[in-house]
Amino acid sequence: MTRVLSPVAGRAVGLPGVPDPVFAQAMVGPGTAVDPERKPGEAIAPVSGKIVKLHPHAFVVVDAEGHGVLVHLGIDTVQLKGEGFRLLAGEGDEVTAGQALVAWDPAEIEAGGRSPICAVVALDAGADALSQVVDSGEVAKGTELFQWN
Repeated sequence: MTRVLSPVAGRAVGLPGVPDPVFAQAMVGPGTAVDPERKPGEAIAPVSGKIVKLHPHAFVVVDAEGHGVLVHLGIDTVQLKGEGFRLLAGEGDEVTAGQALVAWDPAEIEAGGRSPICAVVALDAGADALSQVVDSGEVAKGTELFQWN
């Protein structure tokens, strides 16, 4: 079982709360989302494992069980081409859950007219693979968002 942690502090809103149909309809995979605090901070690794994809606005960490967790920082943030994000790790790095991977400022993203909501998605998982999914209430960075069985 994989425990997936919140990469940011804020308010859990669930995938239906993401203003993007691909995430909201769980087409990428099941999971949840967090509306982050509006202050500069760092997004952390949701699980221990290897960073298989690392973009300024999104990353995927695959754990020892082969579970890939996608963290997408904000919506349509790929259009920023990395502006407002600073990488704190590299693709291929082995990381531990809770390790800072990307520095960013959700308030800056929002000021630019984009949603800073962070989707946290279990890639290639069935809808019934997750349990204990947090989709409402305040969450601290590093709080468990869901379990992947």
